[in-house]
Amino acid sequence: MSKDIDKNEEAVDQSTDTNATEVNETETLSIEEKLTEELNQEKDKFLRLFAEFENYKRRTSKERVELFKTASEDVMLSLLPVLDDFDRAYIEISKTKEKELLKGVELISKKLKTTLEKQGLSPVEVRSGDDFNADLHQAITQVAAPNDKLKGKVIDVLEKGYKLGDKIIRFPKVVTGQ
Repeated sequence: MSKDIDKNEEAVDQSTDTNATEVNETETLSIEEKLTEELNQEKDKFLRLFAEFENYKRRTSKERVELFKTASEDVMLSLLPVLDDFDRAYIEISKTKEKELLKGVELISKKLKTTLEKQGLSPVEVRSGDDFNADLHQAITQVAAPNDKLKGKVIDVLEKGYKLGDKIIRFPKVVTGQ
């Protein structure tokens, strides 16, 4: 009987050893799986952080380019009344007989305009009869249209508009037909 008990104890010990080995293998696999999962999570975090940084660099460089394009906007806005004065002076002097004075004003006006055009300033082209567009024009007033064709269209331009690059910095002030 003691032999039977010893055999049973050995069988229990062997099954315990087998179970312990299986548990160790399971623990080893689960540790490897955990480490692999953590590594994948860290890789994912790294890739997301890298992509976010690339987007940041692209966005800031685009903002910097836009800033350089419109950095002179304040200066241009302060010079627009001078351009308007030159246009008014040219119109008034052309009514007189002072042709030499007219040439001088015209020369200075052209020089100023070409200098500002080199910096990206350009007039917004608007003529009488153009369709009124609230995104491109500033309506000052509405008057009765002289004919049906001018209803909802620009009748007169009171003040020129200007754009710096693609951005309108002063909208043309117009009178529209009603």
